[in-house]
Amino acid sequence: MATDLHELLRSLRVWDPQLTRLPSFDPTTAPAAPLPLFAEWFAAAVAAGQTEPHTMSLATSDEAGLPDVRIVMLHGADETGWSFASHAGSRKGRHLTARPYAALCFYWPVLGRQVRIRGPVSAAPSEEAQGDLHARSTGALAAALTGRQSEVLGSVEEMARASESAWERARSEPEAPVPSWTLYRLRPEEVEFFQGDEARRHVRLRYRSTEEGWTRELLWP
Repeated sequence: MATDLHELLRSLRVWDPQLTRLPSFDPTTAPAAPLPLFAEWFAAAVAAGQTEPHTMSLATSDEAGLPDVRIVMLHGADETGWSFASHAGSRKGRHLTARPYAALCFYWPVLGRQVRIRGPVSAAPSEEAQGDLHARSTGALAAALTGRQSEVLGSVEEMARASESAWERARSEPEAPVPSWTLYRLRPEEVEFFQGDEARRHVRLRYRSTEEGWTRELLWP
């Protein structure tokens, strides 16, 4: 029997108390800049058992301004920005070449929290990108060596052959270069912290970058 999607959607609960703990968040105690609060919330998500808290949605747009979004992994966050990586020739890479601006979104349902970030994106120096790649797992290097991301694939057998060859090289050459591998860094212009509330009085705190530094403001949920 076919699934009734609408009935299934109506049966689902948001922030089931058996799985989610909604902590209080007093925005008046938030630090002057967003990075320390992000680090605090990220650590809390890890401690709460959030699955893959380092994954995030990445939204870009093409030359025509048409949007796209996908899940990627956070590679780092510091005063220079939030970092992620991909091949320069991938769809996201081509988008960022044409329009070097993007948005990120982290969602940690175990705490009813999300963090939204947007700003201009630049590519880190090649040696930094290669160093980041080679500090990761053998599987990450094998995937990068397989290459051809976002290109049309002829068959799963073709991918299996390319992947097997890439795995062999990654094991024998752990420092093998991948010239197309690019480490991107998003420099935040806006960072919003969202804390869910059981009574739907959600707290939204937005940081905006100005010439004088960061400003903070609350938003209606």
